[in-house]
Amino acid sequence: MADSCLTIKELTDAVGSDITPRMVRHYHQLGLMPQPERSPGNYRLYTDQDVQRLQRIVALKQQGFQLSHIHKLLEAEPEVEQATLMAQLQQQYRTIIGQIAQLRQTASALEGLLGRDRHCQTTQAEVLAQLKLLEVETQTGLGGLEKLWCGLDAQVHAHPEAFQESLKRLLPDLSDRSEIEVNLLSKLVLASGDVSLVPFVRLGNQALAASRTAFKSGCLVVVDVLTVSTAIDQTRLAHLGCPMQTLIDNPHITSAAEAEQAFWQNHAWKNRLHQLPVGCVIVIGYAPSVLLAVCEAIHQRILRPALVIGLPIGFSHAPAAKRKLMQSGIPFITVEGTLGGGLLAATVLNALVESLIEKPDCHCYLGK
Repeated sequence: MADSCLTIKELTDAVGSDITPRMVRHYHQLGLMPQPERSPGNYRLYTDQDVQRLQRIVALKQQGFQLSHIHKLLEAEPEVEQATLMAQLQQQYRTIIGQIAQLRQTASALEGLLGRDRHCQTTQAEVLAQLKLLEVETQTGLGGLEKLWCGLDAQVHAHPEAFQESLKRLLPDLSDRSEIEVNLLSKLVLASGDVSLVPFVRLGNQALAASRTAFKSGCLVVVDVLTVSTAIDQTRLAHLGCPMQTLIDNPHITSAAEAEQAFWQNHAWKNRLHQLPVGCVIVIGYAPSVLLAVCEAIHQRILRPALVIGLPIGFSHAPAAKRKLMQSGIPFITVEGTLGGGLLAATVLNALVESLIEKPDCHCYLGK
């Protein structure tokens, strides 16, 4: 064996990303990594090709691919038609969506218990006690379970829902986040009805500080379509002296697909982007190509916004546009992947503006 061969520890050190020898051995068992040659002392020895393959595995895993998907991607023979590989991945995708649906059902059931406020706690305790006895009654069907939920739901007519109480039980640990960021995340959860959104929210390049500085200066706020502007608290914006402008100002455009096509067909809107003033705040909740154009203009130093709130909708362009935004060097707030929408984009802006007006001297976000 050549002197350049690496031990398993040297392999993991070369790849980094918290890869451990135990994980490499697991990849050998799954067939993801080929079995290496052995030294006279029976130690595994790795080559530069092994380093490259492990780096590919790590990179694909970080993008969200499961190990079974990675195995198919790396092992597909050149003669295998792309359509065959895509069909295999599509089937795996459907399986995962089914698993997500089952997990969503489980989460909904737990939310139905944990999300109850103090007015429902007595009934909640009774339901929890009765759930323990449910197993002996299962032969009679699910009628008993339905009665339990009806009993728990009977209290909802007696008082308004206490959202903050529910959030305290359901949100993940956010003790390392600033008060302003926690408020923002809470509002996004309430706007979407989805607690699982939290891990995908990304704030970068001192976004909170940049937003407060921009709003204090009376910056221009630019939204991609009129539907987003209708969800923005324009009264609070006016209080701060911040004018608002709509990029695609066609009132008949009400969907992401329409906004996407309109932006491509009318170059005047792209030209309008290039004329936006330094220090503006850009809010995109529909068209991914608008965000892509914004990122390109930033890269070319044509556009220099104070903050970009980028939450376009889409399954190919939107995730790509968000990745470009996170690499732009500009303060940003986004949600990774396909999640997004005009309501969420407007919710982010409204939360930032509200926190500035209600707590103008708050500096809890500094150093976070």
